[in-house]
Amino acid sequence: MADEQGKRLLIGLIDLVGSRRDALATLLTDERCAVAACDSIATLPSGVAVVVAHVEAVASQEWARLAECLPTVVVAESRGDECLLPAVEAGLVDYLIAPREHGSVLRSLLKRAAEHHQLAHEHAKARARLEELNEHLETHLAMLRQDQLAGGQIQQRLLPESGQRINGIRYDYCLSPSLYLSGDFLEYQAIDERFSLFYFADVSGHGASSAFVTVLLKLLFARAIRHWEEHTPETFGPEWLALLNRELLDSGIGKHATVLCGVIDREAATLHYTLGAQLPMPVLVSPEGGIQVLEGSGRPVGLFPGTRYPAYRVALPARFRLWLASDGVLECLPGEALEERTQALHQRILSSEDVQGLRRGLALDGELPDDLTLMTLTGFHDG
Repeated sequence: MADEQGKRLLIGLIDLVGSRRDALATLLTDERCAVAACDSIATLPSGVAVVVAHVEAVASQEWARLAECLPTVVVAESRGDECLLPAVEAGLVDYLIAPREHGSVLRSLLKRAAEHHQLAHEHAKARARLEELNEHLETHLAMLRQDQLAGGQIQQRLLPESGQRINGIRYDYCLSPSLYLSGDFLEYQAIDERFSLFYFADVSGHGASSAFVTVLLKLLFARAIRHWEEHTPETFGPEWLALLNRELLDSGIGKHATVLCGVIDREAATLHYTLGAQLPMPVLVSPEGGIQVLEGSGRPVGLFPGTRYPAYRVALPARFRLWLASDGVLECLPGEALEERTQALHQRILSSEDVQGLRRGLALDGELPDDLTLMTLTGFHDG
């Protein structure tokens, strides 16, 4: 029962002076244990690891104090000793009757009491450390939430104003992040009175890393617009998606995106567009309720080096509405298969007046499983 350093374990023996105490001290002393005999708690020396206390030597009100500070085995001469009950009520449940007749049992009780006390001490330290770590974690989480909230507010300010009219087309959208920051993003801008540009993007994942990519998209889009004269309506989308693909691969951040980029020719009433794995596919709705899914395909940007993106075009009727949605909408629709959910989306599009009406018709319950963005382009409006 020596300590971890191999030193003799110091046992505090509290008993009245006399032959009984001397006999107990002799019983407990050996090459592994030393005994410090005293007649009260107040005279226990420092360094005591475990205590043997006789019921006749400790006042009733002192047991609680002893139970709090040191592992203790209570000893008595008989079960009927009335002084034993206050010790047990104070929490000292290790006791032995007639200790001089049961030396090995007393040693076992002392060993167990010391081990339990050590475990309790270690648990208390671990609990205190855990509470400290939890406090630090809560502080850092609060700071992270504040940063995410601030980032979300900044990202919202980077988005164009919903409801704008550009060259006879009205642009409306609602963008709902699943967290504070979104991997969905969009942009639209007029080049001149004839041409206007837009893109609709969904970066893989969601949260801060995906939101940073949306900033990159906005910067690259603005750069491409500055060099519009180097492109044609047919080549702008394919060349811009190829640029995005190179930039994302070169960055090494492990992010990719689905993107639709469009150029609207107001004079020719034509939409030139390029697809980077857009899902679900955009839908063109006529005033008569006819629905046309835009054709085409294309690989995601940021996954495959050297990808070339084909150009597509579709004639726009005098009155039309083009619907776009990020893949987060599919999580909010009934059905097991993609085809079933796509059909459900088309049904809701035909019965919705605007993006807010479509959003209200989705099965939204609590937190969104993914970023959700809905967008419409409605035209042509005169003036």
